[in-house]
Parts: sequence; structure tokens; C-alpha cells
Amino acid sequence: MLETALRLFRERGYTETTMRAIAKEAGVAVGNAYYYFDSKEHLIQGFYDRNQAAHRVAAEPVLTREKDFAARLRGVLHAGIDVNEPYHSFAATFFKSAAEPSSPLSPFSRESSPAREAAIAIFRDVVEGSSAKIDPELRKELPELLWLGWMGVVLFWVYDRSPGQRRTRRLIDGIVPLIDRLVGLSRLRVLRPALRQILALIDSIQRDD
Repeated sequence: MLETALRLFRERGYTETTMRAIAKEAGVAVGNAYYYFDSKEHLIQGFYDRNQAAHRVAAEPVLTREKDFAARLRGVLHAGIDVNEPYHSFAATFFKSAAEPSSPLSPFSRESSPAREAAIAIFRDVVEGSSAKIDPELRKELPELLWLGWMGVVLFWVYDRSPGQRRTRRLIDGIVPLIDRLVGLSRLRVLRPALRQILALIDSIQRDD
């Protein structure tokens, strides 16, 4: 059903595709379709979960092979693009719904929390398995910050119409050395007060209801 739904979303658009149409195309009774997925939103949550599992598998070779922080991060970001590539034609249509702040499809929603935590866990492995010496307070927050950066890369990729989305690949290759340098600079004593202020600001925003 999930594969059928993704195909119909690509062909007809997310809004125009109904659960009834998905069930018919998949050769499943409508009642049975709702037994497995309560709504289209639940189908997309299933896609999120499967997508994160695929990203984990695709990233594993570089995480096993590399200890350098920049190499690990670059490999994980490129692996994420590799995993998402088959869905690029559908991504822009889908993003219109996911971008709505109140939508359960938003990557920041409560409903998306399992996939979000799985994604952050990949970036936690990037950090924890690297040989980089990172300020302890930054180390704690860095996986989520990297995930937020990944969300920005995904947004760029959604609207990237270059052949094979090569502009997104260039963006990744360009920003990783900058992130690596900033992470390295975090150890400098002179920058620690500013780092503490930034982390305190992030924490206050996260705690604000």
C-alpha cells in the first residue's frame, strides 16, 4: 500500500489522492486499508519511518569506515540524498502539506517524533564515533543542530532542478568543511562564552511553550 500511495502521490498529487483510490490501486478493500493505516497522514508516517531505516543502512559503511568528523558528516548527508532521490519528483508536492506548521506531516510534529528521533540518532553517531575533540556542551546539542541543518539541505534539494540535483551535492560538499571548522573552533577558550550564549538561547527556545 505504501508503494502504491507514493506512486499515486507522484502522479496525482498528495491532496488529490484519496485512501479509496490507494486501496483500489493496491487491490485492497477500503476497510482493510484503514485497518493498516488510519489516514493518508499515517501512510506518510510509515514512509518517514522506512526512509529513516534506509538512511541508516546507507550511512553505515561510512560510519564504520571513517573516524574523521567531516568525512562522516559528508557521507551521511550524501547517503540521505541517495535514499531520497527516487522521490524527488513527488517531494515538492508533498512539501506543501508538510510545511504547514500544524500538519502532522511536519518533521517537527509530535506524530513525526519517531522518525525525527531516528534521524537525530544518525547524527549522534556521526558525532560520537568521530575522532573530533568537541566542547562537551556543544557535543550534547550538536546532533540535533546537525539534523536541523539537514532539514535545510532537504528543503534546498526539494526545489533543486539541476540534473541529478548536483547543486545539492555541491552545497553539501561546501558546507561540511565550514561546519567542521566551526566545531573545531568551539574548543577555543576565547569563543566559549559566545558558545554558551548560543546554546543557552537554543535551550530557552526549545523549552518555550
